[in-house]
Amino acid sequence: MPISTVNFSVPEEVEQAFNETFATENKSAIIARLMQQAVEERQRCRAGAIDALLEMRRTQRPASDPEVAEARHQGRP
Repeated sequence: MPISTVNFSVPEEVEQAFNETFATENKSAIIARLMQQAVEERQRCRAGAIDALLEMRRTQRPASDPEVAEARHQGRP
């Protein structure tokens, strides 16, 4: 797996607390794991939102052609 270097600015207190808490551990590995967890969480959130939209679509009746035409013209000058 290729390795990349990233630079982030964090409040000094956060850096100090991180360094103290993980003083004897591989900090790069911890940061990489946290980043991966954040990516997975966001992907799960997006997948959940998509599933919810698809479920809504399954339970709604299709709009008629006149309803679509009315919606297109509503609010137009």
